[in-house]
Amino acid sequence: MKRLNFFALLLAFSVFLFWIGGFIIFDAYIRISPDYTKKTDAIVVLTGGKNRISEALKLYNDNMAEFLIISGVDDKVSLKELQKQNNIFLTKNDTHIILGKEATNTNQNAVEVSDAIRRNNIHSVRLVTSYYHMPRSREEILAYNPDIEVVLHPVYSQNVSAKWWKKWNSFKLIASEFNKFLFVYVKYFALRLIERN
Repeated sequence: MKRLNFFALLLAFSVFLFWIGGFIIFDAYIRISPDYTKKTDAIVVLTGGKNRISEALKLYNDNMAEFLIISGVDDKVSLKELQKQNNIFLTKNDTHIILGKEATNTNQNAVEVSDAIRRNNIHSVRLVTSYYHMPRSREEILAYNPDIEVVLHPVYSQNVSAKWWKKWNSFKLIASEFNKFLFVYVKYFALRLIERN
């Protein structure tokens, strides 16, 4: 029994070390700066975080893409209201702006975005979302569109501290996102293995 308890503790400690190591790598990976030089066919923004939509509207105004796909918009919210809420107003034609109003989570965002990508023959996207949300969002979108080019455009907020070790709420948010990313990564990795066999 003692031997069994020892191996259980050893296993738990190993899993904990693996998680800590993965979290540190994850934290380093998400700290990237946006590339403002590369244009894409579409800008894709996932709603739910501070500054995401305003950043995407600015990029669209700056002609960084022909299309703008906003996924996860409330059913009652119009494009005009989004502009007003974010204090950013369009300076170009809005005929290539797609409002997705069905998605309520990241996986549904990916499905909604994928539909717009296929219908509009899009080959490259600039993904705009919160920096800690970027790895999981990218993984979900690539799972449905493996051949598409994804340019990462992380958005930062004062509500989430980069020094998460000093802010418990920031740590909880980033750690939770890391756990969700691990689940999504393992899920799609397993599905790819099954498809090959």
